[in-house]
Amino acid sequence: MNLIVPFLTEAIRYGMTFLFGSTGETLTEKSGHLNLGIPGIMSVGAACGCTAIYLCGRKAPAVLIVILAILAAFVGAALVGLIYSFFTVSLRANQNVTGLVLTTFGVGVTNYMISKVGSFSFAAKHFTTLFPFAKKLGWFGELFFSYGILVYLAIAIALVSAFVLSRTRVGLHLRAVGENPATADAAGINVAAYRYVATCVGSGIAGIGGLCYIMDNLHGCWEYAIEAIGWLAIALVIFTVWKPNVAIFGSIVFGALYNVSSYIPNLEFYERDLVKMLPYVVTILVLIISSVRKKRENQPPASLGLSYFREER
Repeated sequence: MNLIVPFLTEAIRYGMTFLFGSTGETLTEKSGHLNLGIPGIMSVGAACGCTAIYLCGRKAPAVLIVILAILAAFVGAALVGLIYSFFTVSLRANQNVTGLVLTTFGVGVTNYMISKVGSFSFAAKHFTTLFPFAKKLGWFGELFFSYGILVYLAIAIALVSAFVLSRTRVGLHLRAVGENPATADAAGINVAAYRYVATCVGSGIAGIGGLCYIMDNLHGCWEYAIEAIGWLAIALVIFTVWKPNVAIFGSIVFGALYNVSSYIPNLEFYERDLVKMLPYVVTILVLIISSVRKKRENQPPASLGLSYFREER
């Protein structure tokens, strides 16, 4: 237990960063948009959240710092999603190219913003401890109650997203837009509006994931490593076959695979990088298996990555 509990705790903590990005990208892809700008969007979300912390200052109430940081991360990332939507929905630009450009743009802007405001280690404690009594419960408390608010927020958002997608009229319309936008348009569903909203909300959720990575895993000390986390979040969407509720468990698996190198002794630097490739390898295997089985519910939306031209309906 002395080794298993800390390993699982770290897996959950790392995994929730992936969960934010995966949930946001799932909502976007369900509308038919493949947003490869998630790494840049997560970076911008982290930068905006950290900037809000910097503006609040050290003397601000902890609750105010946390709320404003989360809102700033969401809004900043959602605005980048709005830019993506404008190019891909209104201007019908290529989704893959636009996403890659936004990744480069987001990382560049983030590096500039962070260079102006510095470290945020003083605020990390506000994000990493939600239940002070966790240590009194032994291994049970460490495994289930030793996290900050962002970990539980990630799980809540994933569960709500799964419910909306599968149990509500909005979710039904969103899935219809992703599967066949022409049919959805003919049924009176505003395809452009659904794609705009899904992309912006999904980007905002992913942006909170960037803040989660900085505060929960780096303890407020900025490192330019969010881009790699963003790509893993996109891979997690495939791994969990576009289901946010399944992504909760998938994210923990990814967190364990991503962090397992820290628990293997005597590994060289390059060997640790090879071990960190495991989530990508597992994703490829899942993609192959799901493609061979050809179950429709495990396939991506039929119109994923395709721009919709109403004139061609």
